[in-house]
Amino acid sequence: MEKEASILKKFYWVSAIMLLIAVCIAVRLVDLQLVEGDAYREKAEAATLKNFTIAPNRGNIFGANNQLLASSVPEYEVRFDAVTVPEEIYRKEIKMLADSLADFLKTSPSSIKKKLDRARLSKNRYLLIAKNLDYESYIRIKAFPIFKHGPYKGGFVTEQETVREHPLGDIASRTIGYHRNASGDEEVKLGIEGAYTHFLAGKQGQRLKQKIAHNQWKPVNDVNEIEPKDGFDLVTTIDVTIQDIAHHALLEQLITYQAEHGTVMVMETATGDIKAVSNLGRTKSGKYIESFNYAIGESHEPGSTFKIMGLLAALEDKVIDTSDVVDTENGIISFYGRKVRDSNRKGYGKISIAEATVVSSNTAFARMITDSYGDNPSKFTDRLHAMNVDQKTGILLEGEGTPKIPNPSKKGWNGLSLPWMAFGYGVSLTPLQTLTFYNAIGNNGIMVKPRFVEEIREWDQVVHRVAPEIINPQIASPENIKKVQKILENTVTYGTGKSLYNPDFSLAGKTGTCQTDYWTDSLSYISSFVGYFPAQSPKFSVIVVIHKPEKKIGYYGADVAGPVFKKIAQKIHVQSVRAESLQWTDKVSDSLNKSYNRYFSLLRQEKNVMTDLTGVTGMDAVALLENEGFTVEVEGLGKVIKQSPEAGTPIQKNETVKLTLQ
Repeated sequence: MEKEASILKKFYWVSAIMLLIAVCIAVRLVDLQLVEGDAYREKAEAATLKNFTIAPNRGNIFGANNQLLASSVPEYEVRFDAVTVPEEIYRKEIKMLADSLADFLKTSPSSIKKKLDRARLSKNRYLLIAKNLDYESYIRIKAFPIFKHGPYKGGFVTEQETVREHPLGDIASRTIGYHRNASGDEEVKLGIEGAYTHFLAGKQGQRLKQKIAHNQWKPVNDVNEIEPKDGFDLVTTIDVTIQDIAHHALLEQLITYQAEHGTVMVMETATGDIKAVSNLGRTKSGKYIESFNYAIGESHEPGSTFKIMGLLAALEDKVIDTSDVVDTENGIISFYGRKVRDSNRKGYGKISIAEATVVSSNTAFARMITDSYGDNPSKFTDRLHAMNVDQKTGILLEGEGTPKIPNPSKKGWNGLSLPWMAFGYGVSLTPLQTLTFYNAIGNNGIMVKPRFVEEIREWDQVVHRVAPEIINPQIASPENIKKVQKILENTVTYGTGKSLYNPDFSLAGKTGTCQTDYWTDSLSYISSFVGYFPAQSPKFSVIVVIHKPEKKIGYYGADVAGPVFKKIAQKIHVQSVRAESLQWTDKVSDSLNKSYNRYFSLLRQEKNVMTDLTGVTGMDAVALLENEGFTVEVEGLGKVIKQSPEAGTPIQKNETVKLTLQ
């Protein structure tokens, strides 16, 4: 009995413990269901359902004439959920789907069907069908058998991403730029894309996806939970035609002189609109590509192009006049044991300051600036500051180089600073900053801020206009501006830029030839030319800077950089003639009547063979040919002296006609 009582007692204890455990479990279950159930359900859903961010389409970037420079293009990836398709639909339409996909993917129907059947047997819910599809292809494949039933009955799964395309390719790519995340929160913002990314970016959307396997997520719905909002469009100042002219003119000269790198910029004089920027650097393979924005980011010693800044400063301070005479001696003078030399080894003797500028005498400028400011060099640097020479232009594009102008109050100033500054050594400016100054001279002293963007649009509606901005309303007196304008015109007429002179089309500007790496054993040169055209009523300003041309071929600014300037000016002039700019008079000359009569005679001729255009003005010849659908390439100014194809040659469709004018 005692043994049975003991067993029964143990049984009661075990039963009591089990009952207590059961009560605890019941209480916990109730707690989970009523108190913590919602939280755990949310965690379960979070493990299988998740909102993914959808990037919006970045706004388009257009040129000045609405040419597309950059655009966001959607690309689609199509996958197949083989599990969700009902058996009846699968059996009925699988062969038709295989046939359609085979035609689309250019493969055999049997291989496609085997692939789809294997996916169904293995319960593959994320089989890749095609990727990198454009919108038209996406719409086409979406209508295929089985897929047309949508995501639930047709297993049609799509992923969309947006890629940035540049119709011009690498041309102006550093100016158009890009915006991307480098690592973590670090952003890389270059060019117009980077500067205006807050307008271009748009707003992100969201799409709900379900986890179907490890690291595989399938969209729950065929539409987004929150639709992304596309970014605004930008209308830039870049003119695609001028950009193409500038790019190829620079490229040709870089190849000819085997130069390391170079840049060219074209600016509209009155507004500061940047019409073209080309930056080309040589790769190890010898190819020239846009790898760095030299025009904006590379500060360098400007050499003789800086002389105009010093000249204008001295004129404003009334310490010299252009008629004053300076002695260049025999082309060599010394400062503290260091020699300043002229390119003319015989020297120029005693010449006027105006003449010294035209022939670009280093000795004259070193002596003139030292004699004028030697006792008070701060007066010179203060005047440069007043003309904005030592200041950035303030453009929104990142990476603008900082001007370096020595100052007597700062470390590094010595006895050589002033005479060396006079002819452009010991100072540093970017091509953009130099161009902005010369553009102000062409603009009668008004310095305008370089402008890259004209408008910000939402579809066809303008939401913001970027107005031209004046940096300095008058960098110098109108009287002194006119003196410098005449000197720049004379520089091209009979000075260091005389090789660019054309009696039918006036140019004004300054050559620059600056030594670089002169502190090493491998002395090189920077060749430059900056100016504007037409000289009498400037429309455009241009700077060309070419680094390290092959010395054996040539290195002077007039020879290396000058021809790029001339070619750009000529081609813009030929292509920008406007009817409203013509001067009409009541009296028409006999020669003009003859020109008109020949033009209309040629216009009425049969067009089975190439017309003889010899003696026809360039403007009339271009008009005749372009009206017939030809592409025209023009070299020179004046009347046609040579044409290719020759007169009488049978006309070929989409032919390019090359004209040589003189």
